[in-house]
Amino acid sequence: MKQRVVVRVEIFREGDLYVGLCPDLEVSSFGETITEAKDSLREALEAFLEECEAMGTLEEVLEEAGYLRQDGTWLPRQPVSAELVALG
Repeated sequence: MKQRVVVRVEIFREGDLYVGLCPDLEVSSFGETITEAKDSLREALEAFLEECEAMGTLEEVLEEAGYLRQDGTWLPRQPVSAELVALG
């Protein structure tokens, strides 16, 4: 992949596995350790972005996900506030 993309990564424990998630691009993967989950997610993200680039849709996908290009690097939008809210 020629373009640099910065992604937000979240890791969750689900049973005996760790799940790596990039919520902005809706890509996930898993591993038996946190490191394996991160590595697996990196591979999945690289494959996803390379395929988007090959199809000529990379910019469109990133823009629709809220990414902005700054000095040649695609950055995810940053929230001005984030919190957990209980409903019901």
